[in-house]
Order: sequence, then structure tokens, then C-alpha cells
Amino acid sequence: MSSAVKIIQINDKTRLDNFIGGQKHSQFLQSWEWGEFQQKVSGLVWRIGVENDQGELVAAAKIIKKTLPMGKSYFYCGRGPEFKGGNWNDEAGKLLFGEMARLAAEEQIMFLRFDPTFSVTDLDFEAVKTQDVQPSTTLVLDLDKSEEDLLKEMHQKTRYNIKLAEKKGVKIIEGDADRFEDFWGLMAQTSDRDEFSTHGRSYYQAMLTLPKEFLKLFFAEYQGKPLVGNIMVFFGDTASYIHGGSASENREVMAPHLLQWHTIRMAKQLGFRFYDFYGISEHRWPGVTRFKQGFGGREINYPGTFDVVYDESWYSIYKMVRKVRRSF
Repeated sequence: MSSAVKIIQINDKTRLDNFIGGQKHSQFLQSWEWGEFQQKVSGLVWRIGVENDQGELVAAAKIIKKTLPMGKSYFYCGRGPEFKGGNWNDEAGKLLFGEMARLAAEEQIMFLRFDPTFSVTDLDFEAVKTQDVQPSTTLVLDLDKSEEDLLKEMHQKTRYNIKLAEKKGVKIIEGDADRFEDFWGLMAQTSDRDEFSTHGRSYYQAMLTLPKEFLKLFFAEYQGKPLVGNIMVFFGDTASYIHGGSASENREVMAPHLLQWHTIRMAKQLGFRFYDFYGISEHRWPGVTRFKQGFGGREINYPGTFDVVYDESWYSIYKMVRKVRRSF
């Protein structure tokens, strides 16, 4: 890379989304739209990049300032920073992390938390492994395959359940923010039944105001009742299933299977290359993981979540408090 690389503020939505969306397995968490949403629900957002001497972006990071007790704050960079081609670039990376450290000093930030898609073994500074924020293992379908091949690669029981739901008359419809209460009710049932933690009402309400070409809400209905509600993000080359809830009744009609197949087919028809089930773990979510694995696909493993510490004293206190809270 030329030594003429420089740090810039990214103020152009199209420029950022073209860069982030142009990388393989595009990371919607680094998109302009997701930053706008996070600014509503979390805090201040910065979008910074590294530009080469041809004026091309070679790296970018969207960071969010999140608050902690005692008047403290941290930066969060979800599934980022992003580098052209997907691999760590030493020159651009040093500039980017240097700029984040400078901003952290200005904002009195305790640490930077990030979920890299690149290998952290190349870093020449310390990054402390911490509890995952984003799932470190996910399952991805290759949508370049035909529908017939996608069906063939599913578990036999998954194919059967899709056909059963069709036979039972399950209908798939697209909803919008007006149907928030239906979605929230399904999320609450899922949380109670499966002991899942969820975000608060206002988080999902704000999410459903995002542009419909970026984020869509789908329902699977049976006899006029919503049984499943899923939120999908469509960005770059990837469609991602990010949130879903299901009713405790009429589980025998297999509505979740048909809804996933519907959105897989839609993503393929819209020209997306990948369908990301966004998180699997036999230990944390065994039932959901088996359900997702029934659709086939391949696992992608990310390094996990890391902290770059700026204030060692307060970070030690933070870790101690976090450990105590988890023990209850």
C-alpha cells in the first residue's frame, strides 16, 4: 500500500455502504443504516476510514459510544473494522486503531470492544479476549446453488417439515412496524419458553423503522394467527436472519421451517449470494442450533470478541463487577 494513506471521516452513506457491502459476507453491523439505528438506541456514532492515494477506501470502522455505570463509557465496533479483501492490513490497521485511540482519549473511553472478521494474530498491540457480543460461529448457505440443490442438502426431516407446513396451509406474509405488537408477543413467548434474553420493546420498535429494502419483518400465519415472526436484514451480498420469535401453540404445523425456506428463496431471487443464520452454538442454543443445521450450509468461525484497554485501572474494576454480576 502507498505511504500516502490517510484517516478520513466517512460522511457519505453510499460510499460507506458500497465499501462494506462490497466485501465477501457483507457485515450489516458496519453499514450506514445500522449506524443510524444504533445512534437512536445506544449513543454517539463515528464512521472513520482509511483512504489510499487514489482516493479509494481500504478500511473502515463504525464505532458506537456506549455508557457504563459511574459515568464511564466504551466504544463498540461490531463485526469490524472492515478491510478491503477481508484480511488485516498492517498500515491501514495501525492508522485506524490509532484514530480510535485518539477519539477514545477525547471522549474519556475506558476500552474499545470489537468483533473482528480477520485474524487477531497479526495485531502488534494487546487485545484481550472477552465474552462474545456477536456469535463467533454462524451457519451460512451458498445461494449460488439451485433451489433443488438447496433442498437436497437439507436434513430429510427439515424438507418434510417444509412440505407439511405447506400442506397444513401455513401462509407467509410480510409485515411492517404496524405489526410490532404481534412480533413482540412472539418474542416474549420465546423468551419465557426457551429462557432467551431479549432486547427491550423500544429496541425492536426502532429497528422496524429502518428502510424496508434493508430490513424486513415476516410472519408465518396459521388459521389467521401469527405463529412465527422473523426479522431479516438484506445488505451487500448477504441476507441475515437476526431475530425471531414463535408461538407456543400449533407447533405441530412446522411454521418456522416454511418461513425460513420462504426467506431463503426470496434472498436467492433478489440476487444475494449468502444466507446467514446468524449464530449457532450447541452449548448455548442447542435446540435453535439443530433447527438451523437442518437447512444445511457451512459453518463460519470468527475469532470472537476482544477489548483494547485504554484505562487499565477502571477496566480491572469493570471486569470484577461484571464477574460478580454473572455469578448471581
